[in-house]
Amino acid sequence: MPTIFLSPSTQEWNPYVTPGNNEESVMNALADQMEPYLRASGIGYVRNDPERNVAGAIADSNAGNFDVHLALHSNAAPDQFAGMLRGIDVYYAPMSEQSSLLANITANNLKRVYPLPDSVTARPTERLGEVLRTKAVAILAELGYHDNLADAEWLKGNLQQIARNLTLSLTDYFGIPFIEAGPLFPGTVRTDGAKLNLRNYPSTEGRILTQIPDSTQLVLVGETDGWFVTSYDGFTGYVKAEFVDL
Repeated sequence: MPTIFLSPSTQEWNPYVTPGNNEESVMNALADQMEPYLRASGIGYVRNDPERNVAGAIADSNAGNFDVHLALHSNAAPDQFAGMLRGIDVYYAPMSEQSSLLANITANNLKRVYPLPDSVTARPTERLGEVLRTKAVAILAELGYHDNLADAEWLKGNLQQIARNLTLSLTDYFGIPFIEAGPLFPGTVRTDGAKLNLRNYPSTEGRILTQIPDSTQLVLVGETDGWFVTSYDGFTGYVKAEFVDL
């Protein structure tokens, strides 16, 4: 199953026009909201260290084996346009087809939730290190302008919806089902002595990642069309629900 490096902004010095908020706090709150959706959809994640800078996030990402590096930011206009600009930009590496694909999927999905869909754009970048210097396929999402009151209020008021939308884009990119977030729940494998296949896709055609012994107790994090999402022996995948007692 895929794993991402989730990198919310560490720029606490960028204040929001809304009182008591800054770029670091809001983007980390957004990442918090993403975690249940990522778990439910079977996407593993590691978050950046908020005490490290961009170079540290790039180094930590490159030290792992991630499928995607997702950087979460909000924008600010130049001084002469302060508070006047709105919009979302999703930046991608111009020489990477996969980065461009992920950015366009993400931008197209964000059009569904942002109040000004025509102002959501996927853009190439020649300067953003988190996009250009990471080993994993990378994008950086500038999710509105934090110096614009309407954008700042939209961000603060819709964190869960934005988190859901970003996770949906990741599942679209990875080609796996999007599963709504819900509470974790226990289950026990019941196979009359046989082992239960943990697969990388909710289908009997999915590749077998490992096998789970009968009577094993599992933590189930999501459900889709007769399959549960769970982890076992270091793998995350899908098991047929008919062989798991709740």
